[in-house]
Amino acid sequence: MMKEFTEFEQNPEIILTEILNLMTEASQEEKDKFIVAWNFLIDKTKTHIRSCGQPYYLHPARVVQILIAAKMDIECVISGLLHNILSLENVTEDEIKTTFGETIFKIVNDTSRITGLKINISTLQQADAIRKMLFAMIDDVRVILVKLADRLDRMRNLKNVNEKIQKAISSEVMDIWAPLADRLGMQTIKNELEDLSLKFSNPDVFQQIKAIVSHKKNERASYLETAVKSIYQASEKNGIKVSVSSRAKHFYSIYKKMQKRNVEANKLYDLLALRIICNTNSECYTLIGIVHSLWKPMEGRFKDYIAMPKSNGYQSLHTTVICQGRPLEIQIRTEQMHNQAEHGVASHWLYKKGTNRDKVDVSNLSIFNQLQSLKDNKISDTTFFANLKEELLGDKIFVFTPLGDVIQLPAGSNAIDFAYAVHSAVGEKIVGAKADGRIIPLTQPLKNTQIIEILTNPQAHPTENQLKVIHTSKARQKIHSWLMANDPTFIDKESELRKSTENLFQNIHSKQIQEEKRKKYISDKNNLPNCNQKNSAFTGEIKIDNTKNVLYKLAGCCSPKPGDPIVGYVSKNRGIMIHKADCLTFHRIANIENRMVLVEWIKKDISKSSKRK
Repeated sequence: MMKEFTEFEQNPEIILTEILNLMTEASQEEKDKFIVAWNFLIDKTKTHIRSCGQPYYLHPARVVQILIAAKMDIECVISGLLHNILSLENVTEDEIKTTFGETIFKIVNDTSRITGLKINISTLQQADAIRKMLFAMIDDVRVILVKLADRLDRMRNLKNVNEKIQKAISSEVMDIWAPLADRLGMQTIKNELEDLSLKFSNPDVFQQIKAIVSHKKNERASYLETAVKSIYQASEKNGIKVSVSSRAKHFYSIYKKMQKRNVEANKLYDLLALRIICNTNSECYTLIGIVHSLWKPMEGRFKDYIAMPKSNGYQSLHTTVICQGRPLEIQIRTEQMHNQAEHGVASHWLYKKGTNRDKVDVSNLSIFNQLQSLKDNKISDTTFFANLKEELLGDKIFVFTPLGDVIQLPAGSNAIDFAYAVHSAVGEKIVGAKADGRIIPLTQPLKNTQIIEILTNPQAHPTENQLKVIHTSKARQKIHSWLMANDPTFIDKESELRKSTENLFQNIHSKQIQEEKRKKYISDKNNLPNCNQKNSAFTGEIKIDNTKNVLYKLAGCCSPKPGDPIVGYVSKNRGIMIHKADCLTFHRIANIENRMVLVEWIKKDISKSSKRK
């Protein structure tokens, strides 16, 4: 680990030497590139002093230290060194592109954009939205890794700011950056971020836990030494070479246990853990048997994350045993699993010069750790990262209010949707909008990470045209409700269309019934006259429901004649109307099935008439 830079504040050359000594895996060409970047930083910031009184270059140098410890590549390390240099007035974008290339410029530029964001978090949903949004902003995951290193160094030096700022930054780190480190599988950085956040957000609890862990240090050392010795002896007996290390659990995990069990730290006993590193997966399973033969395992505390890895790619065997009357947690994993657990997505760069390391099985990793599939390619592969972002974001966009609140909207949403998402009262009075300080059309689709400002007028109100262009259900419902209540000229076209559709189905159903009745009338020989019946003729008069002398009228559209198959219905003003059974006009009458009556021609018996003569 590098010495504290504060010892060399006035001597950048000594700091450079210390950094180069840490770059044990870098080639001479890579070191030369870093030297160019270091000299560039010193030249541009030699007159800059931070508010804490320290030289400007100390923070970037410490960020570099973190990135080197995480085994990051030279482009990421240089980007970390220059991550905030674009905020200086004497540095231009073209200068960075020309001197260091497009890749480093993009990482530095995107890191600066994230640094400039105003982030307000009031809900877990907002925090998750911001984490997703960060991925929407960038084209290279190393931007997130540089930012994590930046946040970690800020937390390590947070004692230099007042208590209010300490708690605000701690809250942001706990809500955004620690979960991001966790989802990227970077356990070491995640643990330290959580511990430091606890230190500044709840200092009393932090000091209490620290005192208890420190108080039991000697007792713990003797206890763990005995356990470690037993494991070495048993594994050697079985012909397995292992490396065993002991540790106390990090403070924040202890704090979470206190909350979960509602006890003080001194009442917790499972604060110790051993980690066993072996060579192969099969050795891991052999060792779990050895450990369980040495000590009795606690029921329900064995977990196989090798067969079933965590969503961030973490693999290990976990068990808790009773050793000398107290719980002892033991983790068993291979060296590769350990590097994945410690560095997560950053382990993409580990052992890049080796040839005998197994590649990560991408099919077993979460969406974040699918970045591991770029193990032999550039991490900034645009096609892959575009696919990653699409899976992360789906069809959502994330935009900001001027105060820094994050609003999540469906892709394609416009300023009207945004206004209603902020508040219904804002949506009702919208007359204009700005995106990143520039006026935009209200119907223009918004883009990820834009800062949207809504312009309002107290005389404005929702319009029917707005209803045609919005994308969110909230905006649609609010505009529709206002128009129904306040605009007498508003025609609810959706409702009218719905009614029209319903009527269409009713008419179709009506015609089906009519057709069935018509066929029944035609086929019923007792009700429909047959003009060819022997000894029969028609008088030209009609019987209605077997009743004579009922007012009726023959329809002019089809002009039915005696002997024609006929149908009748009750009209509103003209009594009973008579149509031919196949009359198209008759079949177009709405609700005709409810108005139909039985009609028939009156027959005259010719034979009886002849006899009377």
